Amino acid sequence: MRTLTVVTAGLSNPSTTRSVADQLTNAVEAAITARGESVDIEVIEIRDLIFDLATAFTSAGMSSPALDAAKERLAHSDGLIAVTPVFTASYSGIFKMFFDALDPKTIVGLPTLIAASAGTERHSLVLDHAIRPMFNYLRAVVVPTGVFAATADFGTEAGVEFERRVNRAAGELATLMLQDYGSVQGLGGATANQDADLSYRRTGVTPGEGFTSFADLLKGHDGGQ
Repeated sequence: MRTLTVVTAGLSNPSTTRSVADQLTNAVEAAITARGESVDIEVIEIRDLIFDLATAFTSAGMSSPALDAAKERLAHSDGLIAVTPVFTASYSGIFKMFFDALDPKTIVGLPTLIAASAGTERHSLVLDHAIRPMFNYLRAVVVPTGVFAATADFGTEAGVEFERRVNRAAGELATLMLQDYGSVQGLGGATANQDADLSYRRTGVTPGEGFTSFADLLKGHDGGQ
């Protein structure tokens, strides 16, 4: 069984971002099951982790059980769908916070489908000028087809082309997820074997999280030898 994790940064309930995520998820599931495989799917709503993320960034990296569970899930996934709304011509703040909270090697080699939603198609370049570079930096394997959803893509003739993009991107992700990469999750080859610290993919939690702060370690120390 393959494992697919869906990370969505929608703020409302229901949200267009979640709707796009669900459509992509259904398409990927259909593409995988059509090839005789099964898939375990879990959706991570970043808005449910916003207080955990704020604590992590303001408390010297302190994590939480919910945030650790999300990290572990990603570390052991065979594929990722990441969807964000567009704010000020880029990904949303909580979307960036979530991926900033991961150890940089958590999603190395992980097949990833990126998507974004916005009110107008003028923001469609966000996929390639903001989102794709971030995942390239994290060394995820981003499928060629990104999916951008504008308001005009729902309930109009433009929706037909949108559905084609969804199915094309889903097929690309399913193909990567179903490949046998041997000992390296998500990305094969000598470079991955030599350069990727795979222990982070196994645990998803950075060694040392929950450490004692320097302030606590130095309590009562007067600075003498």
